[in-house]
Amino acid sequence: MKSQDTIVKDLVLIGGGHSHVAVLRMFGMKPMPGVRVTLIARDVHTPYSGMLPGFVAGHYDFDKVHVDLRPLSQFAGARLYHDEAIRIDHVNKKVICKNRPPVPYDVLSVNIGSTPQVMSVPGAADHATPVKPINRFVNRWERLSERVLEHPGPHRIAVVGAGAAGVEILLAVQFRLKKMLQDRGRDSEELEFHLVSKSEKIMPQFPASVGNRFEKVMSDRGVIVHRGTEATEVASGLLKISSGETLKLDEILWVTAAGAADWLGESGLDTDSDGFVTVKDTLESTSHSGIFAAGDIAAVVNHPRPKAGVFAVRQGKPLADNLKRVLLGKAPKPFKPQSSILALISTGDKYAVATKGSSINFAGKWVWAWKDWIDMRWIAKYHDLPEMDEKEKSALDTRLADQDTLKEISAIAMRCGGCGAKVGANVLTRALAELKPVQRPDVLIGLHEPDDAAVIEVPPGKVLVNTVDYFRAFIDDPYIFGKVAANHSLSDVFAMGAEAQSALAIATIPYGIESKVEDTINQLMAGAMEILADANCALVGGHTSEGAELALGFSVNGLADKKQIMRKGGMKPGNMLILTKPLGTGTLFAADMQQKAKGRWVEEALRSMVMSNRRAAECLYSNEATACTDVTGFGLLGHMVEMIKPSGVDVEVDLRSLPIMDGALESVRAGILSTLQPANVRLRRAIRNMDEAVTSELYPLVFDPQTSGGLLASVPYNRAGTCLNELHGMGYDKAAIVGRVKPESNNLEPVTLVV
Repeated sequence: MKSQDTIVKDLVLIGGGHSHVAVLRMFGMKPMPGVRVTLIARDVHTPYSGMLPGFVAGHYDFDKVHVDLRPLSQFAGARLYHDEAIRIDHVNKKVICKNRPPVPYDVLSVNIGSTPQVMSVPGAADHATPVKPINRFVNRWERLSERVLEHPGPHRIAVVGAGAAGVEILLAVQFRLKKMLQDRGRDSEELEFHLVSKSEKIMPQFPASVGNRFEKVMSDRGVIVHRGTEATEVASGLLKISSGETLKLDEILWVTAAGAADWLGESGLDTDSDGFVTVKDTLESTSHSGIFAAGDIAAVVNHPRPKAGVFAVRQGKPLADNLKRVLLGKAPKPFKPQSSILALISTGDKYAVATKGSSINFAGKWVWAWKDWIDMRWIAKYHDLPEMDEKEKSALDTRLADQDTLKEISAIAMRCGGCGAKVGANVLTRALAELKPVQRPDVLIGLHEPDDAAVIEVPPGKVLVNTVDYFRAFIDDPYIFGKVAANHSLSDVFAMGAEAQSALAIATIPYGIESKVEDTINQLMAGAMEILADANCALVGGHTSEGAELALGFSVNGLADKKQIMRKGGMKPGNMLILTKPLGTGTLFAADMQQKAKGRWVEEALRSMVMSNRRAAECLYSNEATACTDVTGFGLLGHMVEMIKPSGVDVEVDLRSLPIMDGALESVRAGILSTLQPANVRLRRAIRNMDEAVTSELYPLVFDPQTSGGLLASVPYNRAGTCLNELHGMGYDKAAIVGRVKPESNNLEPVTLVV
């Protein structure tokens, strides 16, 4: 193990805003050996605010206007934690998250954007749609457009806030909805739009000539503008304004002055009157050294600027430079933001107005084309990531570490094997101290006892079901990996109709200084313990060693009634085949390794993988399943053949009915397959109609190895429909009947794939 692989300091980025995507790209172009970067992001796709109106208007698709944080994080060598920060513990230097263990940091940066202030108007938080955060608005916009299309009749839409953002979004929504109705042959006069402007003139922050241009556009397009009035109360379908009017509306979009998340001030950071983090010219917090903020969430004390995406974009480079300087123990450098910006504001159609300062003002379709060129050039930097120059890789910069840390690094470079490779006792004791395994009366000696082994009692009338699984990490999030590994290991027990009783962990932790090793163990086992606790499975011990890569597995004991064990060999002719989870993890994570999988594909796959098979097994058992197995490394066909041979049957599988994860087909079409795929494909000799089957693009997915895959079971014909409905109600929403069991045909090709 070389010293450059040793993690010395943690840089944590909260939020995937415009400044942070620039930081990630710069760290990818020129990594800092010894620095581990972690991005905590509520959303895995970051929208580019400058292209949002174009997306709403229908000029761009989703992927065109979003930065996918997953491949960008991989390019940067950063861990992506898909979660939401809710507090900063600056005393212990940890970020407290909503749904995962705290994340330690040495240097921290916040770039989470802002949100319109809805709390100041009664009812707005419950009945209005803020345009920021943009990701949540995008989801609401999709539902709004579907509702307009599906329900003929009048639709009244209001935008509260007549700044550039409010005007631009209103015109984009109007343009898109009118076009959608016209394409359906419906009257666009069904739509009615209102703009509520606090000032007498719309867009008051711009020269009067710009406001006048948009006033004319509003008039020409029939938008009702309520000038010099404010929203005073919002209810379901109603908006009261200070002029005394009550507007009956179907949708209210909120684009007023920006506000900040409360938790920043509650964490003890200095903030301004609107809750934004006050920062120096270096973007470092005015109250806490080593904590930075950028973009909308930051208030640069000496250089106040409007909340505009262009300022966040420009802050990316100085922020990255200063983060690197502070990590090296140097003082950050001040920078001065530009005093004025070029604003390019679209009118919904492919037409835009350009303005800068008080004198420059021009408009036309060519301005929109210019804006489109600028926006596309910016986003392309994050879609088309360059290959990292090998020459940028260098040895660990010893300036990152103090003398005690350097001694640890020197020791790491000369790690022993055998029992000398075990994680140190002090580190392990601290990491495991807070683990609270479930208490079971049949666990006589367990995790926190000093004895050499656990002692487990087998209750009378029960038999012991034992299994083991272990594999190296395929994602850079130890918490999620811990969940997946525990689920994967438990599934064999559930597939046999047993309950989980106890587990021994086998973990390999990457080399590192003590604090980093301890954090990895904490994150890893916190995830695993959640899954074990859900299964009422007691963690009773295990073995933890150091190695080059993170890996985890469990030896699991289960209990079952001897006469009620579910076997693979119980398939009967006439049974229906039910698969409880979708296929595709193998090809998706192969694509992920190549930075070719979209973040939302991977997130959906992980949601499936962290979902336990326990309740699915109970459902199958209660519906009289005759045979069951879990679908893992050998793929659907491999595990199906394991059931067919001892059952003495044939099966017919309808490829068109297979549940498939989003992105799996796209990955297969790109020729991206798991490294285990070729070994699994050797089982193709079991397929009867090979020549016909290979013509289907779904064919490769029957060989795709699954990690924490679903259960495959044979269920009596008269129970299959009920079973499937119950599985859907339990949350296995992609569970499907994928085929049927047929009498044995006495040949060596028992599988027919219907294409």
